[in-house]
Amino acid sequence: MFKNIRQDIKVVFERDPAARSVIEILLCYPGFHALFFYRLSNWLWRNRLFLLGRLVSHLGRFFTGVEIHPGATIGKGFFIDHGMGVVIGETAEIGDNVTLYHGVTLGGTSWQKGKRHPTLEEGVVVGAGAKILGPFKVGKNSIIGAGSVVVREVPPYSTVIGIPGRVVHRVGETGGVYQQLEADPEAKAISCLYDQVRRLEERLQSLEINVKGNAQPKDEEGAVCVKELVDGSGI
Repeated sequence: MFKNIRQDIKVVFERDPAARSVIEILLCYPGFHALFFYRLSNWLWRNRLFLLGRLVSHLGRFFTGVEIHPGATIGKGFFIDHGMGVVIGETAEIGDNVTLYHGVTLGGTSWQKGKRHPTLEEGVVVGAGAKILGPFKVGKNSIIGAGSVVVREVPPYSTVIGIPGRVVHRVGETGGVYQQLEADPEAKAISCLYDQVRRLEERLQSLEINVKGNAQPKDEEGAVCVKELVDGSGI
């Protein structure tokens, strides 16, 4: 138990620059307290004391604002920053050195028994308010952006944003970028529409100058822009 506490304190110092002292962590960090309640409830759960395990988990939720089901599996180096509103379901699996910020939900989308919550592999970081829903994997060292809603598997070394969550950036294990995806297709759509309007205005001005109005060339550039949006971004 004391070994785990020392490790938890070390992790807080590594990932929260606001931490100033051990006593501050012991007294003022709800994520640290939530892990203490989880370990006790998980021990009871694994020893088939299910009601006591749920009761300890409920007390932890009351005191910390963090709800971790005693049946969840959590690895080493886990860190919850701020903590309030975090929910971790029964069949969730969390690898080593994972970081969650406040308001994160690792939830399910089914009422069936069995695996229904996500698996977070080593080194995953989940931003504030993100929701990861379903029995799939989030690959190691991936980053889930704040407020994202993730409902399908995430490859390793990926950055995910949006609702629904989409991969916008991926790197290789050595750090080299091997896939750079469109970060904001909505912004691209607006930009294309703006370009279309600008070209239409230019054509209208040309017609006003030349009232005899010879036929204008087809706006191929704008057509290509719109086609890219329809075929490539899912808009």
